[in-house]
Amino acid sequence: QLQAYGGGLVQAGDSLRLSCAASTLTFRNYRMSWFRQAPGKEREFVARISSGGHEDYAKSVKGRFTISRDNAKKMVNLQLASLKPEDTAIYYCAADIAPWGTALTPDLVISWGQGTLVTVSS
Repeated sequence: QLQAYGGGLVQAGDSLRLSCAASTLTFRNYRMSWFRQAPGKEREFVARISSGGHEDYAKSVKGRFTISRDNAKKMVNLQLASLKPEDTAIYYCAADIAPWGTALTPDLVISWGQGTLVTVSS
């Protein structure tokens, strides 16, 4: 249902844009988010956006990453800027219906994309 793409190998300080297409979801009904998982670490929340465009970010990416969505195209994007080596991870898009203001954890996600790898070299 969710297809993520856009990852790649970049240098520290570079920018990258990730996108996620939703095929069978009734897109407007879902809050969309991005998680990431670095090697040997747990999957962690990165950013979330409501159907109305409210945004929420992890402290580690706030001010550097921007989430957006296009309800008509059923797309959610994540613009990554000022990338750091510690941003290296597999990035997953996700859909949920948890109330806004909920601290989103992986167990609250209803649908996951397949992941796209972002590698930031120093």
